Amino acid sequence: MFYQTIDILGTVAFALSGVLVAMEKRLDMFGVLIIAFVTAIGGGTLRDLLIGNTPVVWMRDLTYVSTIFITVVFGILFVKQLKYLRKSLFLFDTIGIGLYTMVGIEKGLQAELSPIMCIALGTITASFGGVIRDILCNEIPVIFRKEIYATACILGGASYFLFTQFPIQESYAYVLAITIVIVLRLLAVKFDIRLPSIYRKKLD
Repeated sequence: MFYQTIDILGTVAFALSGVLVAMEKRLDMFGVLIIAFVTAIGGGTLRDLLIGNTPVVWMRDLTYVSTIFITVVFGILFVKQLKYLRKSLFLFDTIGIGLYTMVGIEKGLQAELSPIMCIALGTITASFGGVIRDILCNEIPVIFRKEIYATACILGGASYFLFTQFPIQESYAYVLAITIVIVLRLLAVKFDIRLPSIYRKKLD
């Protein structure tokens, strides 16, 4: 129940980020729904396909589809209030990657994968929905920019396996890892911490 709650919360956060992006692009109702949907389930779909967990989870459990529909309706009705929240899109996206990183790691553990593969699976789960969202909305995906994004997922995922070596409950390690992903992302943006870029000078 604990892990499914985290999964649903991540679905809500990513669906809201999709709604906000779609409405900023002035898409119609169908466009808003599609962007919210692919943002929320894109990473999880790729994850399930990679580990052979088919049909993918949202096809077997309509809770996810219903959650996305309800979130889209809520986002559309209260979009003005959401826009009053400073950087609300960034906030929902950040919460989403924190939650989904650990959902992906949990799925990897269930599939008996190594810690490194679990972290990779968590990063894919957290990032790929946003990649699809940005591509469909004609934006460069944030994961390909200099911002700390996937790096936060990797470090947060690694911290989970570190915490499990201590005598604490697994659920505490889970929550601490989620917190680390979110805090790292927030600090990176607040203090403009970026990964170095390699620019190739144009030849004359």
